[in-house]
Amino acid sequence: MKLISRNLFAILSIVVMAGCQPKWSETQKGDVVLVCNEGGQTLGYSIKSGVMILTVDGFGFKDLNQNGKLDTYEDWRLDANERAADLAAKMSIAQIAGLMLYSGHQLIPGGGFFGITTYGGKPFDESGSKPSDLTDQQIAFLTDDNLRHVLVTRVQSPEVAAIWNNNAQSLVEGIGHGIPVNNSSDPRHGTVSDAEYNMGGGGNISMWPGSLGLAATFDPTIVRRFGEIASIEYRALGFTTALSPQIDLATEPRWNRVRGTFGENPHLSADMARAYVDGFQSSGTSGWGNESVNAMVKHWPGGGPGEGGRDAHFGYGTYAVYPGNNLADQLKPFTEGAFKLVGGTGTASALMPYYTISYNQGNENENVANAYSSLLIKDLLRGEYGYDGVICTDWIVTGDVASIDEFKGKPWGTEEWSVAERHYRIIMAGGDQFGGSNVAGSVMEAYNIGVEEHGEEFMRERFETSAIRLLKNIFRTGLFENPYLDVESSKETVGNPEFMTAGFEAQLKSIVLLKNQGNILPMDKSKTVYIPKRFTPEHRGFFGFGNLIPEKLEFPTNLELVQKYFDVTDNPAEADFALVFIESPESGVGYSKENLESGGNGYVPISLQYLPYKAEFARDPSIAGGSPFENFTNRSYKEHSVKTSNSKDLKLVIDTKKKMGNKPVVVLLKMANPTVMAEFEKYAQAILVNFDVQHQSIFEILAGNTEPSALLPLQMPANMRTVEEQNEDVPQDMTCFIDSEGNTYDFGFGLNWSGIINDERTTTYLKK
Repeated sequence: MKLISRNLFAILSIVVMAGCQPKWSETQKGDVVLVCNEGGQTLGYSIKSGVMILTVDGFGFKDLNQNGKLDTYEDWRLDANERAADLAAKMSIAQIAGLMLYSGHQLIPGGGFFGITTYGGKPFDESGSKPSDLTDQQIAFLTDDNLRHVLVTRVQSPEVAAIWNNNAQSLVEGIGHGIPVNNSSDPRHGTVSDAEYNMGGGGNISMWPGSLGLAATFDPTIVRRFGEIASIEYRALGFTTALSPQIDLATEPRWNRVRGTFGENPHLSADMARAYVDGFQSSGTSGWGNESVNAMVKHWPGGGPGEGGRDAHFGYGTYAVYPGNNLADQLKPFTEGAFKLVGGTGTASALMPYYTISYNQGNENENVANAYSSLLIKDLLRGEYGYDGVICTDWIVTGDVASIDEFKGKPWGTEEWSVAERHYRIIMAGGDQFGGSNVAGSVMEAYNIGVEEHGEEFMRERFETSAIRLLKNIFRTGLFENPYLDVESSKETVGNPEFMTAGFEAQLKSIVLLKNQGNILPMDKSKTVYIPKRFTPEHRGFFGFGNLIPEKLEFPTNLELVQKYFDVTDNPAEADFALVFIESPESGVGYSKENLESGGNGYVPISLQYLPYKAEFARDPSIAGGSPFENFTNRSYKEHSVKTSNSKDLKLVIDTKKKMGNKPVVVLLKMANPTVMAEFEKYAQAILVNFDVQHQSIFEILAGNTEPSALLPLQMPANMRTVEEQNEDVPQDMTCFIDSEGNTYDFGFGLNWSGIINDERTTTYLKK
């Protein structure tokens, strides 16, 4: 039938074209046919999908709904708004409901969440499947539920990712209106710490410092360049949406997602957010195009002020609190950054609210999670700030949850509502899409609730409004024209040497020199170094899941790499200096079953020091300015204690100093959160702070091949008392640590070989 249909359309095309010279030509590679229009768009379609090419005015157009005529949404000469409105009007409610889904985490190839070597529980060589095959689940949600937004967490290789993308696009191209799949990814440009950079070599993907590291450069042009390169690599992997950047203001130093932010200064964060989104969304130097990647900024209105530093992935971290009455600063990275782009795309195309209940921000009677809040979404975001991009919930906010510490649904403040009612409330508050949902049933139920309350015409219009927003992001990235990838091009693009070099250079500019007593750095390459082994504390994977990884003692870096810079010894007596690798204190999540079982309320402090900590100075939640929840639950951790899992890092520094005597000890701190430096600073002659970089970049600085230039994007607290007394919602309100050299470890502090850095960057950001 498809062959007959193809020939029929070819005849029709010739008839329409009588007396007119065609302005397009075809080439085929594998199953994909490319249509080149003179002076117009290049189209791509799969011979498996049944889609044909129509000729109108001499140009070629994809007949995506296979009705033999050119529909408005199929006309690439028209703008995205007009095309999206036309298609939305043609879609059924069930099709729109599918468009409002955002899949749960997908692996390519399919398999368990923490493995990518199996298909349906079997090794690929036993299952008969290829790594690039779609799983049965993926086929089901693409066909049965009309889902078109897929979150991909891991890929085996660029080649596998490209083939999988082509398979998925071929499947959906022949269904209904031929709406392409909008694949997306969380950030994936992190580093492998012991990997060696080779100027002439490539890698799996370019490696860049973490978000705090990018912020530490104090240079938005670096972040813009990151966005440009990352977007090229994303497109080569088949991703047209980035679930980033995370632009929450890190005003609460204990929050476990501080490392994913651009720091605590609202003006620096706004500039970095703008640069990041411009880099991803602008196609070259212009606006939207087939090189663009949608940026989904997160998390409105800012997840930084988590009560006591607790995170809202769990019920014990439900609330964002505002003892300083400072919602305004939390909004600035959005309103002054991501919403005010200098590139041609204008504003971030998508946005994600956080899980938290932003307590008493507006109507006291609407203390519900942000995605449900008509005050924060409909009135403030949509109304006051005029944001008309896609609003997608964070993952699984509509699901049920059984207990306060289970990683399941996160419907904070709406626990008594049904799942369908939660979907309905989010839609009516101004939301468009549901993160982590593969099944359209609850969205359809929400539609029916709305029909009962407002009538079918009202709800049809409301659903079309969301459909238009969602479709525009697919149209503007060129997917309707050509969603297919050239596999060889993908392999050559991702992690190519040019991109790897740019990432490594950014790492060099992200490392902060905090102390350099007696100018011991840079260190002469003729010196011999002692690097003690480090205990890696017992831990689990992402958010406490995965197999328990036992504590182990191991050499903390790549020995062969170190030997390219210095001689290495395992005898401190033979060494000229020592390098001690440590990480920020890890004290847990602020909630303890052991505390609960022993008669407490379960709440414990989150500590930023290595030594055991008792919260003697914690704010009383029953007083003004505290956390105002004493009427229904006791969430106070005052007088409760906590230990740090990596306390041996402190012991490692102290013991190394004893072994080295008067010889210098250099501490290399991998920082995830502000850290109480007073515990170890006096034992170190030099301190370098990094934010998730390759160790080689640190050695480049140690050896003097590169001069340090980065600045602190966060304050370093003098002690835990100032951490407890600061306000979760107020930036830069701690008493900062002063070291033995008289330097204050405040926002914007950093050293180079000449001393304290004072340049255009500090002038720009320290005055604000």
